[in-house]
Parts: sequence; C-alpha cells; structure tokens
Amino acid sequence: MAVRNWLYDRGLKSSFAFDTPVISVGNLRVGGTGKTPHVAWLVAELQAWGAKPAILSRGYGRSTKGFRLADAAATAAAIGDEPLQHYQDFGGQIPVAVAEDRRAGLTQLLATRPDLTTVVLDDAYQHRRVRPTLSILLTEQQRPFYTDYVLPAGRLRESRAGAHRADAVIVTKCSEKLTPAEREEITRNVRRYARPHVPVLFSTYTYGEPIAVGSQKKPPGIDIVLLTGIAQPEPLRAYLAAAGYRIRHHASFHDHHAFTAAEVAAVAAQLQPGHCVFTTQKDAVRLLEPALRAAVVQLPVFYIPITVQFLADDATRLRQLLSPYFQPQAVV
Repeated sequence: MAVRNWLYDRGLKSSFAFDTPVISVGNLRVGGTGKTPHVAWLVAELQAWGAKPAILSRGYGRSTKGFRLADAAATAAAIGDEPLQHYQDFGGQIPVAVAEDRRAGLTQLLATRPDLTTVVLDDAYQHRRVRPTLSILLTEQQRPFYTDYVLPAGRLRESRAGAHRADAVIVTKCSEKLTPAEREEITRNVRRYARPHVPVLFSTYTYGEPIAVGSQKKPPGIDIVLLTGIAQPEPLRAYLAAAGYRIRHHASFHDHHAFTAAEVAAVAAQLQPGHCVFTTQKDAVRLLEPALRAAVVQLPVFYIPITVQFLADDATRLRQLLSPYFQPQAVV
C-alpha cells in the first residue's frame, strides 16, 4: 500500500477526475467507523440543497461482479447490504450503484444518469484511480487512527500518513459530553498526520425507536436477544443498556455476515415469553433475503435506526466546506 500510494503521489500511477463533483467517504481502519450513516447524511443534505446525488459503492459481500444499479428487485446478495440499505432508506429515489472498479462504475453511472449533479463514493478512501472533488476521512473517537497500526499489528489498511489526503476529518461515535478541551486534543493529534487547517469535525449517533421487521409491531418488554453482524456492536450494546433493555443473549457475527436459516432458528430458540430480537438496520436487510424472509417475519424482530448528529456547530462547518463545490440552492 505504501508503494502504491507513493506511485500515485508522484504521478507515476494516474488517477482520473470527473467533471461531475465526487465526494469520497472512507477510513484508514478496517470497518466500523460509521460510513453508512454519514453517507446518508451527505445525500440527504445534497437533496435538501436541490442537488441530484447518487451513491456508488463497491458492494462488499455481494455474490455478483461488475456494475449494477439497484432497483426494486435488488437483494443484499446481489448488491451488498449497505447499498441496499441506502436504496431503501431513500425510497428508491436516489440512484444507488455498485462496482468494484469505481472509475468504470462512475463512467457507467454517469452515462446511465446524465442528470446527476453529485456522486458520493462509499468506502473509497483507498480507491485512488478516481480523484475525488472532496475526500472525507472518518475515524472513531474510541479507536482513532493516530493510535492504531497497520495490519496485522493493528487494524489500519494503510499508514497514518494516509490522512494527509483528507479534505476533512470526521471523528465519529463521539460522546455527547465531549468537552472543548478534549476536542482540541483530538484535533491536535489528527493534524499530526492531516494537512494543516483541514477541518476536524465531531459527530455522534442518535438511536431511534425500534422498527418492526416481523409481524409484531411493538417490543413486548425490555428483555431482548441481540443479533448483530457488524464490525463494532459495542456502541449499540451500550445504548440499549442505558435505555433500560436487558440483553439476555447476544448472537454476534462478523461484519456483513450472510445469515443462514439455521442461525435464525438458533436465535429464535433463545426467545422466552415476552422476549424479542433486536438487530441493526444493516443486519435487517440481510435477514430479509428471500431465503430467510418467511421465517424472520414470523418472529418479534426489530431494528434500531441510527442517524448522525454533529456536535456544536460542526454541521454548519461541513455545509460551508461542501458549498463551494456543490452549489447549494438553499442551506437548511
């Protein structure tokens, strides 16, 4: 990775810039920094400005290859769980495409939808064949890149020096009680590797009320079986405990795990009278795959929605950073 970045930095490998503005959202660390909800925030913001955005992802974990544009028949197996979640969240009104080669994918997406005014690249920080208009780097407060190491010693995909490419750094999953002094200390640490004066912003998660996946419309009580296939389930566990839920069993799988009928049956076997299953929205997308849907909808399954909220005035600061490139009609 270091040699590859050196070749790109010195122009010995070429990157391609598109006329249509492109926002890249990614991280240095493997998994779990909050890319999906931050991409959703950006797309909703662009919509509010009157832009016509699209999302392009690799489609990690899908069983297909090449370029695919999501439609009403799309499944997580065909396009990946996160792209399908984006497609469903925006009611099919935002084009969502997948392609492992982002340059080829962008070319085909823009040829298919020439009316697009912006494309958001999900998890493309290391995909340097495309030169983004704006590159946003995410890092978790509890696991910042500047304390981590490159695989296999740590969880970084590339060295900390990669932060130098970022046009903005968002510190995610922050405590709402983060003090100005703590923010300043984190900012100083980030800027040891990022360019001088690059905005360092702070965001947190807001958890919504449980949303029914199965036939039961409301959780029957506070006793739950937790089912997750995500990289970092700890923040969700902490939220549920603080909200007064009792986790009686946690079936934890690796990120993007493709659930099986046997695993669903094993989770159902953990349920006692008055218990229900809580999961994440990304996991719910995979639980509703055609082979599992009939069994899942018979169970009291609910997902906890997550949205991004910026601390202090950081949402305004991010809008100001976006506005020269994406020409909003009205900032809300």
